[in-house]
Amino acid sequence: MEIPLNVQVECTDGLCGLSTYILIDPVTDHVTYVVVKQAASPNTEYLVPVDFVAETIADTIRLRCSLVELRKMVPFVKTEFVEAKVLDYAGYQGGIMEMGSHFYMPYVTSEVTTLKPVEHLQIPPGELAVERGTRVEATDGYVGKVDEFVVNPENGHITHLVMREGHLWGNKDVIIPVSAMGETREDTVVLNIDKHQVESLPTFPVRRRWS
Repeated sequence: MEIPLNVQVECTDGLCGLSTYILIDPVTDHVTYVVVKQAASPNTEYLVPVDFVAETIADTIRLRCSLVELRKMVPFVKTEFVEAKVLDYAGYQGGIMEMGSHFYMPYVTSEVTTLKPVEHLQIPPGELAVERGTRVEATDGYVGKVDEFVVNPENGHITHLVMREGHLWGNKDVIIPVSAMGETREDTVVLNIDKHQVESLPTFPVRRRWS
């Protein structure tokens, strides 16, 4: 079963959104969640357990839950408001006072406390969030970007990484077995093979409708 990113997601009762991230346990190479961004405003992103993925076809992920059930799942992004100090300027409304041929910046009268929104990704401890376009590096440098993961539907374990975009071998997908995946960081998947070994891996032409 392939889990593509940036494709439409359907609930049992209709279109519900877009896949934006997958969450993985880097120790077991197990996919734990798919992040689904709701199509309707306010476009909330939800953590959908991988067990709710019924199937993937073409450019679509189908879930075994309804739209109402999706909205009851844990949001992926949590927004909190923190206090921030800003300077309160006095002077000309445009920001600069003009006097003859000289310009003067307005003067500061005080500090004002305001509330600033800060967003936090709700990633379970020890897990990583990977999005489409995450950097892929071989032992001797950059080779491409993550396109999707191939997952065993029986246990949720990653079997292959599909790499695309920007790699050295043109408009093709490169199929990388999980045994070649080394360290996985927030912004990079690091392989334990070099560029020459990556080049020898199976490839196939990209023909997806979401390309």
